[in-house]
Amino acid sequence: MKRTLLAASLLLIPAAAFAHAFLHEATPGVGSTVHSPPQSLTLLYTEGVEPAFTTVAVTNAAGTHFEAGRPQHTADDPRQIAVPLKPMPPGTYTVDWHATSVDTHKTQGHFSFTVAP
Repeated sequence: MKRTLLAASLLLIPAAAFAHAFLHEATPGVGSTVHSPPQSLTLLYTEGVEPAFTTVAVTNAAGTHFEAGRPQHTADDPRQIAVPLKPMPPGTYTVDWHATSVDTHKTQGHFSFTVAP
């Protein structure tokens, strides 16, 4: 009886309660080549994130960091953050992100993009 009641109650919990903030889109784009160095990196997640508990590292092949500040929400969308960037010479850059969603779930990932000469 208790198991049946527990199972039934779990079905009533909205699916969003089990969601995580996965990367949906990035600018510069994942695997893209840009012809001028970006001044910022924008990340759009599948749900809202907490900038205070979200980190983004942008590094080149030598391991030099190019982020010029902490992630901040952009506009009025809690799913989107931006990170200001230092001037970037041509090369390939790796983005490592660790996001904490508004419901406290943590996700992480990485991708790269290239700044063309």
